[in-house]
Amino acid sequence: MIPRYTRPEMGSIWSDENKFRTWLQVEIAASETLAAAGLVPKSAARAIRTKGDFDLNRIYEIEAEVKHDVIAFTTAVAEKVGPESRWLHYGLTSNDVVDTAQALLVAQASAIIRQDIVRFLDVLKRRAVEFQHTPQIGRTHGVHAEPITFGLKIANWYSEMQRNLERFDQAAEQMRVGKLSGAVGNAAHLDPEYEEAICRRVGLQAAAVSSQVIQRDRHAYYVATLAVIASTLDKIATEIRHLQRTEVREAEEFFSEKQKGSSAMPHKRNPVTCEQISGLARVVRSNAQAAFENVPLWHERDISHSSVERIILPDSTTLVDYLLHKTANLVDTLFVYPERMLRNLHSTGGLVFSGQLLLDLVEAGVLREDAYRIVQRNAMRAWKEDLNFRELILGDPDITSRVDRKTIERAFDLRRQLRNVDKIFRRVFGRDAAKKTSKKTSGRKK
Repeated sequence: MIPRYTRPEMGSIWSDENKFRTWLQVEIAASETLAAAGLVPKSAARAIRTKGDFDLNRIYEIEAEVKHDVIAFTTAVAEKVGPESRWLHYGLTSNDVVDTAQALLVAQASAIIRQDIVRFLDVLKRRAVEFQHTPQIGRTHGVHAEPITFGLKIANWYSEMQRNLERFDQAAEQMRVGKLSGAVGNAAHLDPEYEEAICRRVGLQAAAVSSQVIQRDRHAYYVATLAVIASTLDKIATEIRHLQRTEVREAEEFFSEKQKGSSAMPHKRNPVTCEQISGLARVVRSNAQAAFENVPLWHERDISHSSVERIILPDSTTLVDYLLHKTANLVDTLFVYPERMLRNLHSTGGLVFSGQLLLDLVEAGVLREDAYRIVQRNAMRAWKEDLNFRELILGDPDITSRVDRKTIERAFDLRRQLRNVDKIFRRVFGRDAAKKTSKKTSGRKK
């Protein structure tokens, strides 16, 4: 991944230096485990641990000749170890090291991503409670529907990210396996108990069965889970992009005093962070397709997956780390405009309460078909002629002859529409987090 979208800690995990250090960790664990079992001289295991090292440029130099990165690595390490290096890589095939080390690299990356998700959940929870009782119009098909609160919208994001965390934990755990079962997975050279012991030594489980490689359904599930996370972040960014539209202006991503939105139009305040999030999420989703293609390999192994994973695993984890950081900061610093939300909610003169009025007429004894026809007739007139729906209802004898004014007024009561917000918050956040806040939440403004 290019430096622009790479955070330093994640970038260091996928560096060649760290990759080869992790390969060496597996080689050392293997030699020490086999030495303890009497299969490798203990002096050789000590030499591999104490002298085992490499020069990155030397690996590159050897690889340019032999065209095989694992052989280049073992050769470079052997040069440092000396005569005892004949026991280096004993009983192993290349992918015993590569796949086991890759599981360790993914575990390192997963630890960062998990921290990112937890931090983002904290941000979402705080802002949801902050705007728990901030009225906003809910939209379906992009059109005004019925009232919600901005806190409810964020609570939905929070709940989705909770599911993402659960999915990610499961996917990361399924990736926490190694294999040292040889060239076709039949444990011809190292018995399964040694494989299990080596994996335990590096903090992994041994795959119950493998070919020359760990089966790539695990990797596909992992990258697909990253794609789901990226899609959630895209969803949030897309929503904020809509709310920032000039005609809506209910929320807006942070815009600093020195920031410039356009080289030609000084007035522009563009949702560039949201658009970046949406764009990069597409890359992660496309990587998931490549991960699916890696599942069907020929027989006990071909190499078609290898080149793909050199790209999609570093890039997907790096991008999701970046996107989680960006989206958490986006929500944390989001400008919110409650007054504009309320103005937009009431901009149609009460049309958004038509559903409640329909139900109240039904409760008063009007047939549903008749009630729908009467309410819709007034709604369509208000829509087409830009009239006040509430006033039309109060002036329609087909309605006022069936229900009194108090019933009509109650149908247009915003508090009635939002009376269950606290109950929903208790289901999402628990009782302690769902405390009632002020009915007027100013939010961050600019």
